[in-house]
Amino acid sequence: MRSDSRLSRMLHVLLHMARHDAPFTSEQFAQMLRTNPVVVRRTMAGLRDAGYVRSGKGHGGGWSIACDLQDITLLDIHRAVGGPHLFAIGVESDNPECAVERTVNAALDGALREAEAILIKRLGAITLADLAQNFDAICRDAGLPHA
Repeated sequence: MRSDSRLSRMLHVLLHMARHDAPFTSEQFAQMLRTNPVVVRRTMAGLRDAGYVRSGKGHGGGWSIACDLQDITLLDIHRAVGGPHLFAIGVESDNPECAVERTVNAALDGALREAEAILIKRLGAITLADLAQNFDAICRDAGLPHA
C-alpha cells in the first residue's frame, strides 16, 4: 500500500517558500516534487483556504507564505491538506457478536487510540518555525545556501 505523502510534501514546499523571497509557481513545485501541477494546486488550495499561503495570478504570481511560521503546527498542515487518518490499520467490525472479534478489537482499538493521541500531540507541538530553524542549522553546518 502506498503511503500518503501530502504532509511531508507540503512541509517541503512551505519551507522553500519560507526561505525564498519570490513566489513559487505550481509548475516549479510540481517539478520539485516530481508530480503534476494540478496535484500541487489541489493540495495547496487547502493551505490557502486555511490562510497559511496565498496565491497570485499572472506575471510574477504564484504561491507564498501568508502567516507567521511560529503560528502553524505540523498538525495544522496535516488537517489543511485533508490528510487521512494518521494510521491505516484499524479494526474489523463485520461480526460484532463474535467474542474473538470483540477481544481483538478491544486490544487494537485502545492501542491505536493511544498511539494516535501521542502522534497528534507531537505534531501539534512542532511549528513550521521549528522546521525552518532546523533547516537553517543543517544548511549552516554544511555550508549550503538557505533557499
